Amino acid sequence: MNWAILVLAGLFEMGWAIGLKYTNGFSRLWPTVGTALAMIISLWLLGIAMKTLPVGTAYSVWVGVGAVGTVILGIVLFGEPANMGRLMSVAFIIAGIVGLKITSSA
Repeated sequence: MNWAILVLAGLFEMGWAIGLKYTNGFSRLWPTVGTALAMIISLWLLGIAMKTLPVGTAYSVWVGVGAVGTVILGIVLFGEPANMGRLMSVAFIIAGIVGLKITSSA
């Protein structure tokens, strides 16, 4: 269950990272409110997951899920480059997340 909570926390991290783009430097009220809420929820869920998961594993997976999702959404929403180097880098991050899950004792 804590792994699902951790992935959900990573999805909210992805939400606030993308949300930052829409706040326009925190000058737009509702995108700023949504981004702040996503930050709070993300950290709260990460804290719950860390009750039983190792801190290094939980933090790394949280960041990895957020990073992978943010890169993908950047490509889809903002037309960022989707070249082979970027996609291979994302694949390596995913491999690291899977490796941490497989080798985790929790």
